[in-house]
Amino acid sequence: MKNAVNIISIYTLLIFGTSCNQVAPPAHVGPLPSERQLAWQELEYYAFIHFNMNTFTNMEWGTGGETPAQFNPSELDVRQWAKVIKDAGMRGVIITAKHHDGFCLWPTKTTEHSVKNSPWKDGNGDVLKDLSEACAELGLKFGVYLSPWDRNAANYGTPEYVADFHEQLRELLTEYGEVFEVWFDGANGGSGYYGGANETRKIDSKTYYQWDKVTEIVRELQPNAVIFSDGGPDVRWVGTEEGFANETNWSIMRRDEIYPGWPRYVELRSGHEDGTHWLPAEVNTSIRPGWYYHPGEDHQVKSLTRLVDTYYESVGRNGTFLLNLPVDTRGLVHETDARQLMRLKRQIDADFAKEFAGGARVSATNMRGNNALYEAQNAVDGDSETYWATDEGVTAASLTVSFTEPAEINRVLVQEYIPLGQRIKQFSITAKIGGSWVPIVTQTTVGYKRILRFKTVKVTALRLDIMDAKGPPLICNLEIYRAPNLVVQPTITRNREGAVSISVPETAVAVHYTLDGSMPTKDSQIFEGPFMVTAPTTVKAIAYDPESETASEPIIRRSDIPKAAWKAMAVSSGTMETIENVMDEDPNTVWATDNKIARSQEISIDLGEMYTLHGFTYWPNQERYPYGIVTDYVFYVSNDGLQWRMVAEGEFSNVVNSRLEQEVLFTTTKARYIKLKAVKTDGDDPRASFAEIGVLTKG
Repeated sequence: MKNAVNIISIYTLLIFGTSCNQVAPPAHVGPLPSERQLAWQELEYYAFIHFNMNTFTNMEWGTGGETPAQFNPSELDVRQWAKVIKDAGMRGVIITAKHHDGFCLWPTKTTEHSVKNSPWKDGNGDVLKDLSEACAELGLKFGVYLSPWDRNAANYGTPEYVADFHEQLRELLTEYGEVFEVWFDGANGGSGYYGGANETRKIDSKTYYQWDKVTEIVRELQPNAVIFSDGGPDVRWVGTEEGFANETNWSIMRRDEIYPGWPRYVELRSGHEDGTHWLPAEVNTSIRPGWYYHPGEDHQVKSLTRLVDTYYESVGRNGTFLLNLPVDTRGLVHETDARQLMRLKRQIDADFAKEFAGGARVSATNMRGNNALYEAQNAVDGDSETYWATDEGVTAASLTVSFTEPAEINRVLVQEYIPLGQRIKQFSITAKIGGSWVPIVTQTTVGYKRILRFKTVKVTALRLDIMDAKGPPLICNLEIYRAPNLVVQPTITRNREGAVSISVPETAVAVHYTLDGSMPTKDSQIFEGPFMVTAPTTVKAIAYDPESETASEPIIRRSDIPKAAWKAMAVSSGTMETIENVMDEDPNTVWATDNKIARSQEISIDLGEMYTLHGFTYWPNQERYPYGIVTDYVFYVSNDGLQWRMVAEGEFSNVVNSRLEQEVLFTTTKARYIKLKAVKTDGDDPRASFAEIGVLTKG
């Protein structure tokens, strides 16, 4: 999408000569992207790497009081990172060269708080150099994250620190080859170590860092690099770290209103229809709950369903997808993360493997000047430099794709010719099904790329109706796909009454399950609705797609007696308002004791009747920032709720790093009442937290 006017002129003269109707090319509408912004947008999907001091302190934000000796990866291999990223279909990587704690991954001249004083490679290492070379070898773009805030620097808050910050930027932009993006965080000023001062320092984030000079440095040293921050000047944050842009997403904003830490960040999700500058959105999220690696989140890598949704809600909503990989303490992308990345690649590749519009006949309700240079077929010719356009004043028009044979479809991809601006304000997709035109979806903006998902329909034609635009619409690409059904491991849930439900995200996929301990197959019972489990039972289930004849990995869940009759008898502290969270069959809800009592905490429960017990279960806190995880316990039972006998005591081994359900067996005994005492919890928080408590029974 470069040199649009020149390309149009040459194409007109050489191909059509004087035989075609002469017509002026479309004028631009609104702010336009720069060459660097166009190149950045076409990358679409690239990686974030958070690997720094926080990796080794198990924190998200370091205080700045750490020492270089703490940075000591055992197997650091940046080529492993690069290969994983390349194999996953990503086109670049941005590395946290310095986070808020101030530790630098390169041997900077500006501070002693860097790898040059770490034990890694005896102080002779340079993560930036190694990674930039690996990227060059594998054809990946290389970018840098440099935190303006520095909680280690003694001179933070003074002009001298700003000079150091600018020098750090110069080092990064001169010593590591071509840089495609420079990333500045919006977190600025607050409490920190600051050379031992241990105080709070506040700065004016609009003026302190001399952003105009920062931009000058980047433009001087890396003219092709885009600059990211809340307000750019080239790329904006999307206003959330959850991994989505809004369905309405303008690539333009009133940029002069925005600054790092801008309080109206929600507006970043949609942009401004009346924007004054081209400022497209980058959608950043992490493959795990945290940006940095934490062993306790090994079981919380995002599901394939969530990652696929994020792709469609970022790249498919006129943004780019920046996916963070928290490199672990070894210095490697974790195996679980790598496997999930490849699952995502296979699914996205499959979604866009079967395209229908390229070989179809296309017509339009209007063609600019009746000039073949702007004909409807340009939208499906596979060339992003050609486009369909309408006459001046025509802001509502339609493109119709007709098939020679009926086609099953469930994806539509639309692209505007953005070198001349973003125009479309509202559009719809309508399909011809069985001789009738049926509305499929109505949406707002398009921009660089919009991808729509819908249930599979069998059509003989499809129509793109542009209902409103800022000027004559320019469509450079229209693609139509039939994506396969998404086959992922089912989810099994049970309520307190004992009703079991099994679900999958794709309605066209069947769920098969067993209750007898055998592994399910396509011939096993089909799940058609909730069923009751009121005794110890192991439910095993798979998702099966009869169309592709593929099955998911099985999911296995053991359920015991229902908890509808359970009642909390007493707690050592804490409110009773949310006490049912420990017996609601949902490990994502939590109840905790009072944080003012620093002693053993306990909860006792009436099971409602006498049972033969031989064990209990405990789910630790699953929250983003967990607290009060029970590490050492004592478990009691009682027949009358008055006289208690201990049946188990010990430690939940590695529960902090592996927050999965803990199971403890003991000698079979009869009881109606149970009591779980938290003898010790993780960390300094005196509270004990319980996500779920269960029992194991025998008939």
